[in-house]
Amino acid sequence: MATDFEEIKTILKNLAVSQQETDKKFQATEKLLKESSLETERLMKESSLETDKRFQETERIIKEQNKELNRRIGDLGDKFGYFTEGMALPTMELILETRFKVDTITPRFKKKLPNGKQLEYDVFGYCNGTVNNAVVVEIKSKLKYDHITEMVGELQEFKTNFPEYASKHLFGILVAVDVPSKDLIDHVKAKGLYFARIANDIFAMEENLAATDFNR
Repeated sequence: MATDFEEIKTILKNLAVSQQETDKKFQATEKLLKESSLETERLMKESSLETDKRFQETERIIKEQNKELNRRIGDLGDKFGYFTEGMALPTMELILETRFKVDTITPRFKKKLPNGKQLEYDVFGYCNGTVNNAVVVEIKSKLKYDHITEMVGELQEFKTNFPEYASKHLFGILVAVDVPSKDLIDHVKAKGLYFARIANDIFAMEENLAATDFNR
């Protein structure tokens, strides 16, 4: 019986030792898992930061490229606008001189108002004396309804913004190279403006019996 008891004690002792070793291995494994988890988290954070940096750099490059593209498009639009104005100007000068008896013509006429706003017209001409006319010319590459509304609004405010010309008969001519539809031309005339477009390599103005004197 004593032998059996000693054997049981030995088995229990061995089990206790084995359990301690198991606990140690488990703790070591748990430590390794924690370290591995921390390392994985660190790597993920570094990867995320690197991804964010690359994304921000890509976004910056795209913004700079878009900015440059918009600048080039703007420059191209300006150049085409200047080209259109250059094409129209000689004919417009002739029309102003012969049809409206204008003797003073200023391309790119500008005035800065007291409120800081700056007004600019592609061409402005006027004359003094018996014939007392003033004419504003706006030249567009492609005609849009907004151009008509904008020009009419400016002419309606002309007397307020230019009191020195308030006594003159004021007329407006809208010039365009590309006109998407005839309805646009009809709308120009219905609003009291003259209309001119290119034909046979020169700009020709169409008569408008409904043309408005915007200073009256």
